[in-house]
Amino acid sequence: MERKVLLIGFSPAEVDAVRGSLMGLDVFEVPEYCRDWVVSEVVTKAGELSGSSNWHLRKFVIMHGLDNETLKEVIRSVKSLNLGRVIFATTTETSLTWRLEDLLNELMAEDEYFKAARWAREEAEKRKVPFLDIGKG
Repeated sequence: MERKVLLIGFSPAEVDAVRGSLMGLDVFEVPEYCRDWVVSEVVTKAGELSGSSNWHLRKFVIMHGLDNETLKEVIRSVKSLNLGRVIFATTTETSLTWRLEDLLNELMAEDEYFKAARWAREEAEKRKVPFLDIGKG
């Protein structure tokens, strides 16, 4: 399986920074005209795509065909660039059959869920009481 890193929502300067930090990996920008494509088609044609990834308000790094150690290194490298909030994902057998726009919407929903859960956990730890306190009586 080919190893690819797909970028969505990054400015040209950010794309250059990501590429520079991920030497040895194929990094591709996914332009807006791909939003209705099936993800597997985006992956297959990544090297032929032209245009900027700077069309979405959120930043996505979609990784395809990477082993666990390489996944960790990509995440660590991109986070070290301090480019703001980035949603990381790997392709799956299921996600490869989805429209790109549907995948991005699902990733944003998951990100919001985990963000809320993290906030709730932090708030509960601050209070040092059970999070779901139903009160007395």
